[in-house]
Amino acid sequence: QVQLVESGGGQVQPGGSLRLSCAASGFTFSRFDMSWYRQAPGKERELVATVTSDTSAGGNTNYADSVKGRFFISRDNAKTTVFLQMNSLKPEDTAVYYCKAARWPYAYWGQGTQVTVSS
Repeated sequence: QVQLVESGGGQVQPGGSLRLSCAASGFTFSRFDMSWYRQAPGKERELVATVTSDTSAGGNTNYADSVKGRFFISRDNAKTTVFLQMNSLKPEDTAVYYCKAARWPYAYWGQGTQVTVSS
C-alpha cells in the first residue's frame, strides 16, 4: 500500500523557517522523482520544487521562481523521506503543501500539511 505522509507544517511569522517532511512507503522510493506542490485558497495547485530520482538525472533539483533561494528540497533514500526546507517565509507562502511521487505512469500524492505565514 502506497503512503505519503507529510509533516512539519504549522504557523510561523514572516521571515521565519519551517522544514516539511514527507515519509514514503509502499514503492521503490529511489526510482521516483519527488516533488512538493502547494495550493492556496482559491488558487490552483502549483509546483514548488522537484528532486529527481537516482535513475534519471541523479538527484537534480528544480524550483519555482517564487521560492528560488529561499526553499531547498532534499531526499534521503535510506529513510525514504523527502524534505522541504523553507526559509524567509512570506505571507504569500501560506498554503497546503503536498508531496508527490512520480515515475511514469505512476503518480502518488500525500494528504497535505498546512503552512500559515502570519504575524
